[in-house]
Amino acid sequence: MPMDRRTLIRRTAAATGGTALAGLTAPALAADEPAPGESGSSLETAGGATVLPADGRYAPLTTGNNARFAARPDYIKMIKSTADAAKALGDAVKAGRRVAVRSGGHCFADFVSHPDVKVILDFSELNRVGYDPGMRAFSVEPGARLLNVYESLYKGWGVTIPGGTCYGVGIGGHVAGGGYGLLSRRHGLVVDHLYAVEAVVVGATGETRVVRATREANDPNRDLWWAHTGGGGGNFGLVTRYWFRSPGATGSAPGAQLISPPSTVLVNAVGIPWSQLDEQGFARLLKNYGAWFEANSAPDSPNRHLNSILNISSQANGVIGMFTQVDASVPGAARMMDDYLAAVTAGTGARAKALDRPNGELPAMPQLAAARQLPWLQATRLIGTSNSTLNDPTMRGAHKSGYLRANFTDAQVAAVYAAMTDPGYRNARTMLVLFPVGGQVNAVAPDATAYPQRSATLKMLFQTFWNDPAQDADHLGWLRGLYGKFFAATGGVPGLGGQSDGCYINYPDTDMADPAQNTSGVPWHALYYKDNYARLQQVKKRYDPGNVFRHSLSVALPKG
Repeated sequence: MPMDRRTLIRRTAAATGGTALAGLTAPALAADEPAPGESGSSLETAGGATVLPADGRYAPLTTGNNARFAARPDYIKMIKSTADAAKALGDAVKAGRRVAVRSGGHCFADFVSHPDVKVILDFSELNRVGYDPGMRAFSVEPGARLLNVYESLYKGWGVTIPGGTCYGVGIGGHVAGGGYGLLSRRHGLVVDHLYAVEAVVVGATGETRVVRATREANDPNRDLWWAHTGGGGGNFGLVTRYWFRSPGATGSAPGAQLISPPSTVLVNAVGIPWSQLDEQGFARLLKNYGAWFEANSAPDSPNRHLNSILNISSQANGVIGMFTQVDASVPGAARMMDDYLAAVTAGTGARAKALDRPNGELPAMPQLAAARQLPWLQATRLIGTSNSTLNDPTMRGAHKSGYLRANFTDAQVAAVYAAMTDPGYRNARTMLVLFPVGGQVNAVAPDATAYPQRSATLKMLFQTFWNDPAQDADHLGWLRGLYGKFFAATGGVPGLGGQSDGCYINYPDTDMADPAQNTSGVPWHALYYKDNYARLQQVKKRYDPGNVFRHSLSVALPKG
């Protein structure tokens, strides 16, 4: 029997044993409208499975995509609805068990897979995507994976969000940290299109309640919406639903409420052979790349329609990969692509071409030596599913991040070259990945959302992967050495507001909170949140006064 919103609210309250619903000041679904994706069955009230240690499902559910970290919880609770989430959270809090929440499992750090966690709340089965006419926005549940979100939005309504390229990332944590992808230079971050969030929070006496918060100026819970626009996952409550509507959207037609991706894009994916690069040529490549995006980082830059990921793999890999995409409908798109490729490779002494990776391994990026026009969704699948290393859940990994506001210094280039050609570290699964930002990302004020890095030109991901736990210290030591030398001028970590500008919370690194590793004197929260941290603490105080949601880099309650 179809279930209307009023029925859902009544059943939610009943199922959670007195859980309160608060903050429903935003437009709600009409009484006769099912919730987005709702089947009319008992799905909304049926709880997900509880997985105990003796269950065969237990082991794979205690770790995410980074096999370095594993938990030994009392149980894992699969979540299938908001009511299910509220009851599961209430039960854990009442029992005094520490909880952690997982959507896609792609957290780089130990936020979920931590020895102190006693209950993992797994949202992977809460994964529907739909249009909510009452909210005039698209509803996406936290367990939905990025590629599924893109396919659902585009096939159903011809719209999308400017999210990431790794197909298996869960939307839950991706959004909370900001959300960046190939369309971000043209359309901003995912959170720039976030209209509302629904979360289960815990009060001072341990009671749970469901809060809906929107970006509307008069919403009394607006600060909870703001905290989810870059404040990071696992800090304030259990997100059970996001709603997306682009700023300035008008009318009531679903297809007018979110951005539309290009119908077709030009893509170019090449390998630049290490064998053709000496140190001077390598330096020229990095400086060319950095200079081009520094010169084209303004919000209104005509070249904001172009984005290009540079994957600086170790010399042991054989090639440096570059994937470039430009909106094919933009006048002069082909010329834009050609001019960009010429500018980046000028003076390097190398010629980019399609190459097979040595030792029979899969290529780091799809190999398209000449620009090719593809439907946008096909190109999105291509980049999202092609990287065997990043999409391998059995790998152990270490990750660090940083933003640049200006081009690489000579010392930074030398540090990367020395590390990537180090004869004592021949790991083909090592890389520095460069993601251009700027464009419409920089059109938003640093305090308008919780994501503060609104003047950067490049986002960097330093990472290395391996399989043997006995080698953890060697690989971590190598990465720490590269990172410390790269940021030597600012105390071994990124500076703030200068040539570099902090770190990205969706690439969390607990070294930033370790005084033995971060000796710069800059606290970890300044690196990730800059001046927005104090406001995030006030949101924490209001919605999680008991510090139920905590992890290795969680927002702390304010003192006093």
